[in-house]
Amino acid sequence: MLNLFRPYINRRALISVRNFYNSIIHPIFSIFSPKMDPDDAPEPEFDPRVPSIPVSYPIKTLEDLKLRTYFDSFHFQFNKASVPLSGSGVDGVSLPNRRRMMVCHDMAGGYIDDKWIQGGTNGDAYSIWHWYLMDVFIYFSHNLVTLPPPGWVNAAHKHGVKVLGTFIVEWGDGSLIANEFLASNTVADMYAERLSELAVALGFDGWLINMEVSLDIEKIPILKQFVSHLTNVMHSSMPGSLIIWYDSVTIEGQLNWQNQLNNYNKPFFDICDGIFMNYSWTEDYPRLSAAVAGNRKYDVYMGIDVFGRGTFGNGQWTTNVALDVIKKDDVSAAIFAPGWVYETKQPPDFQTAQNRWWNLVEKSWGITRSYPKLLPFYSNFDRGNGYHVSVDGRVLSNAPWNNLSNQSFQPCLEFFEDTAIEAIQASIDFKEASYNGGGNITFKGSLEGNSYLKKRIFHGEVHMGISPLHFTYSVKSEGSSKIGLSLEFENTMDIKKKNTSILLASSEDTLFTMNQFSSKFDNVIMPRHVKKTESGWVINESSIILAGSTLTKIHALCYKTPSKSSEYNSILGHLAIKASPENMGFPPASEWNVKSQNVNWKSGSVSLKILWTLSNGVGSVFSKYNIYVENEEGKSVKALKFLGVALVEAYYISELLVPAGISSLKFIIQACGSDGALQELVDSPFLRLSVEGS
Repeated sequence: MLNLFRPYINRRALISVRNFYNSIIHPIFSIFSPKMDPDDAPEPEFDPRVPSIPVSYPIKTLEDLKLRTYFDSFHFQFNKASVPLSGSGVDGVSLPNRRRMMVCHDMAGGYIDDKWIQGGTNGDAYSIWHWYLMDVFIYFSHNLVTLPPPGWVNAAHKHGVKVLGTFIVEWGDGSLIANEFLASNTVADMYAERLSELAVALGFDGWLINMEVSLDIEKIPILKQFVSHLTNVMHSSMPGSLIIWYDSVTIEGQLNWQNQLNNYNKPFFDICDGIFMNYSWTEDYPRLSAAVAGNRKYDVYMGIDVFGRGTFGNGQWTTNVALDVIKKDDVSAAIFAPGWVYETKQPPDFQTAQNRWWNLVEKSWGITRSYPKLLPFYSNFDRGNGYHVSVDGRVLSNAPWNNLSNQSFQPCLEFFEDTAIEAIQASIDFKEASYNGGGNITFKGSLEGNSYLKKRIFHGEVHMGISPLHFTYSVKSEGSSKIGLSLEFENTMDIKKKNTSILLASSEDTLFTMNQFSSKFDNVIMPRHVKKTESGWVINESSIILAGSTLTKIHALCYKTPSKSSEYNSILGHLAIKASPENMGFPPASEWNVKSQNVNWKSGSVSLKILWTLSNGVGSVFSKYNIYVENEEGKSVKALKFLGVALVEAYYISELLVPAGISSLKFIIQACGSDGALQELVDSPFLRLSVEGS
């Protein structure tokens, strides 16, 4: 019921309404509700100890937090993030010393499509792809302990963005919970250590602490001890981790949102890594907060509620109004509930509306994050959802799917409000063919004569030594349409020429290409190797040596060879940049230990958990694993089926149908390298399972 009024009520009103709802409506409903028919009984309560399709879920009670029951869950292993945080800041772990962007995800209570760790079936699931505009991502819900689903952690970490979970105490039961975990300094320390243990074990980067309750004044010193101890334990166990305080209860014990940094909330700010200010601030509050924070002004994050509930600038399509003020006063920003675009179904469609909304953020705030930085770099432009899955241009599945862990490095495509002014439109397209995964960049429009157009893909920071860089990219084009890569370098060794532009041209018609572009680029390089696949993809390979330079910008260059038609249509399938022309090596199947657990045969189907490790005990260095099954009848193979993707060295298969006459099932685990290379299926580790009763 509350969701109907969500855009119109502020936090204080929301708490009052919820408390009234809990104290009045629920008892009345329980008195007059009819007794349930046994046939209409609800599904059995979720038991995390029982093997089932892996899901992410929160911790709802202090008792479960205290007893560490989460670690006994069947789902624990699957909830571990597999992507470490890529380097950020001066030392690789600290936040940059500038104003920052924090984004707090609040989507319909949390744990929707994103709870399915191994992937769901919603091809239109919500995701974020503008990571280059943010520094910290918070996964928020109204559960006591909100643990970020690993898909969000993996996607954010890949782009260098830190991820926080949420510890929240609120509503009618909040005071009872607060009194329990603040019973003494010893008890508070224990709960702080439990939270730290969870973050370290699951691989996310800290916590947002939200104490939206009033407290007896004698509890405040214990609360400060809790925040201080949590901060210290997190820092010692995970360098670069963050504890952020939400502007809620004051140092006097009153639940009184200040909307600015002042004497009522600064004691909490002083013992953690930053403060997330409430949204109802006025124009001078960012400046006043910066003055109070002193040399820690970037640790003040001024809140903006995208739903617009009492927020400065009214959020929604005017969120940039608040950002402009925050930017002017040089403090940080905290955007709450950007999923407003998705939840309210902003027209004309989610992708367009999402790009339009984040474009407002970019125009106000600017790009804050660059990639590629480290090699190898690989992107297939997959957003973590779609309508098919491909490997090397071959379609493995045509079923809709979502899995944020599959999200690849996201291009920072420019958005144009008026598409009529674009000769060529560039967009991620889930429906067009993909080279790998379920995404691509599709370029459509028209080009006249010898005209060409550059389209932004990445802002990079790759430092080159004396060795060459090796570029590989796949293209599928119609007619005379061509795509090259336009690269920009900053030179640190040649003081006479600071910038260098290079075109990695597409294959075919070398003379035409050189004549058209040799005067427009410092160097035009034709591919050293070209491969064409049966599915129509063209893979171009090129190398560059530019010692002492830094690769800063990568654009797609759209152009045409001579043709009567001006129509342009090309697809960019993937981009790989490596320091070596060789692909990553893979251990043979004999070097892997593969086993099964929890095998359960039932009515012509089987459920089981597959686990694999390298025999030498060395931890895996692979980015993910494609999982397949072959139906075997004696010595002949009847079918090969793609099952999904694993990000950890385990995969759970639920109620897999086994056709009649099949004698065994061969589960194949295909390792995928961070450079985009794939292990050959014939060399991949596998598990053979005899069919029960065959």
